[in-house]
Amino acid sequence: MKIYMIGMGKMGYNLALNMREHGYDVIAFDVSDEIMAKAAHDGFRTITSLHAIGEDKDVKIIWVMLPAGRITNETLMDLANYATSGDMIVDGGNSDYHDSVRNGELLGAKGVFFFDVGTSGGVYGARHGASFMAGGDAEKFEELKPLLEAIAAEDGLLYTGRTGSGHYLKIIHNAILHSELEILGEGFELLQACPFEYDLKDVAYGWSKSAVIRGWLMDLMFDAFNKNETLDNVETTIHSSSACATAIKSALDVNVPVPMMEVAQVMRQGTQQRDSFNARVINSLRKEIGGYRPSK
Repeated sequence: MKIYMIGMGKMGYNLALNMREHGYDVIAFDVSDEIMAKAAHDGFRTITSLHAIGEDKDVKIIWVMLPAGRITNETLMDLANYATSGDMIVDGGNSDYHDSVRNGELLGAKGVFFFDVGTSGGVYGARHGASFMAGGDAEKFEELKPLLEAIAAEDGLLYTGRTGSGHYLKIIHNAILHSELEILGEGFELLQACPFEYDLKDVAYGWSKSAVIRGWLMDLMFDAFNKNETLDNVETTIHSSSACATAIKSALDVNVPVPMMEVAQVMRQGTQQRDSFNARVINSLRKEIGGYRPSK
């Protein structure tokens, strides 16, 4: 089955490479002429507009990997005019689950199956095996499942239920991540400011190997310090998290306390007013996770 990858940024490009490596025919589209030239040079078939999808009447998968919000929503509505009944459209970005529910209803009315697929693992995961959280029609999901299993990490695919559930789960995932980044930032800022002279790179390395708090984030913390021991020239502004904001609102709706998520959100807002080592730690980790560029 052909796959159209709409959005060949860092995540989309690496997902496309992953798909092709597993034998799928991937056709690329991006608004950037430079990216399209690179895709063609790397052997991808390309299209110059979404209109070309309308000329392909075969049943296909259309994977959208674009920034959440207006750009994704408008692209999905454009695709509604070009997709063939029975096609599957995947939104693999970080869309608000409310948008996903609406988009699923609008596309479903045209006979197009919509799947909201939360994608975790950053650029490395996109290329070598990510974690996918997929919501949508259960019966049709069986047709999408082989693709997701092929490009996922081992045991990295979870079918989450009805439309919207995949992106809701990814929102909570991201809110948990932001909370974890905040506590790591606080801890290392305290170590940096305390009376003892710790080598933070050595601390991160030791903790990453055998401590109770070891894990992938601690591995990445060591990688960040190994590249830049003082984290100088790392931006100290962290923009507010839409995931945290949405999770907090959802928690209020169902009367569940989420103080750690609230603190993480408030602290991010506070970085816009002061220079902190905490923010340098968080931005360095964000770079290691997903290719975010936090340098000044």
